[in-house]
Amino acid sequence: MNPLTSSDFTDAGEPFALFEAWFKEASEREVNDPNAMTLATVDPDGLPDARMVLLKGLEPGGFVFYTNSESAKGAELTYNMKAALVFHWKSLRRQVRIRGPVALVSDAEADAYFASRPRDSRIGAWASKQSRPLESRFALEKAVAREAARFGLGEVPRPPHWNGYRIMPVQIEFWQDKPFRLHDRVTFRRDAPEGPWRKERLYP
Repeated sequence: MNPLTSSDFTDAGEPFALFEAWFKEASEREVNDPNAMTLATVDPDGLPDARMVLLKGLEPGGFVFYTNSESAKGAELTYNMKAALVFHWKSLRRQVRIRGPVALVSDAEADAYFASRPRDSRIGAWASKQSRPLESRFALEKAVAREAARFGLGEVPRPPHWNGYRIMPVQIEFWQDKPFRLHDRVTFRRDAPEGPWRKERLYP
């Protein structure tokens, strides 16, 4: 099957199996970070904000990423626990858009993922005051050295401000490039994260 011309995805009955199939293809063909996704949130003034993050968990209940809860995105999610995601796999000429409410993962899930990270990344999570002003690169390097000395050769636990977020989709749209910009678009919607899906095709 040629992923650039196939439209078989329009026959899919539910979105998660389809996403997993597309993600598997992206993992095999994208050169860098097939799990990279744009995360969009809003601040208390209603101004949208967006940045790239990495998908770290995929399950029928949602899409999981991890971050410093005191960062800009963490603060915005505390204010409004709703978000949108976009995956764009250029080599496949595909895109997936996701919208839904957000919930924190359990402490056990966050602890397990944090423990799987490289030690230097765990130390960096303690040293970085993410999204806040930094006077110099040297100040960051000093903070990393200070935290490395504090933990020594011991275990580096998860900081209390470092958490995982699960986006529980109520809408997932699949987009496939087609000639002359007559693209294939299929969207799945439901009224709540536990509800049944409704599917419809969209004009490109």
